[in-house]
Amino acid sequence: MDGVLEHRDELDRLIATYATNWKVNRMPIVDRSILRASLCELLWMSDVPAKVTMNEAIELAKEFADDETKRFINGILDHVIKDDPRLEAKRAELNADLTSEHEAKG
Repeated sequence: MDGVLEHRDELDRLIATYATNWKVNRMPIVDRSILRASLCELLWMSDVPAKVTMNEAIELAKEFADDETKRFINGILDHVIKDDPRLEAKRAELNADLTSEHEAKG
């Protein structure tokens, strides 16, 4: 993904902000790669819904890593979605999806 290479430094700074007690260069390559690709998709691919990005990241972690990685990746992506002002539209869309799902269940 060209965007990951283009924005790698910014992506790594963002990951480092939320990955407490972890240095990005010390993370397993799989974790780092999933996070970089997912954050790139969230931040620079406006046509991809946040829910899709989150689900894809979790599926990749299930396939190539372990349960701890799945939780780690989910946590970082969740924090970025909630905190990054550039993701306001995706955050609103995600909240609307969650509200619709909740109403459908209950």
